[in-house]
Amino acid sequence: MSITEVTTAAGWIAGLAIVALIATGWRKTARATANPARARRPDRAASGVEVLAVDTPMDHRAHVLKRVWSAAAASALAIWAGAIVATVLGFGAAYAVITLTHMLKR
Repeated sequence: MSITEVTTAAGWIAGLAIVALIATGWRKTARATANPARARRPDRAASGVEVLAVDTPMDHRAHVLKRVWSAAAASALAIWAGAIVATVLGFGAAYAVITLTHMLKR
């Protein structure tokens, strides 16, 4: 198998993946929109359910130490996840290079 064939196959796979993503974006929505013909008419009487508007106090902000701890924990998790992803990608790239080099020697 030559590099040209591998590149052509990879191009086909990428093109078909793009077509599949576009096709899934054009699917029918899960819920139908409301029918304007069935909207409430002004001459119809109300159902009798009363709705009250009640003012509530605004939610207080978190304590400074809690926000700092949250930012530090999120940063540590991001660095940890990035290290794992980089390790997996590095081993994958090394495996691909070794495999392709071995295939070229045949």
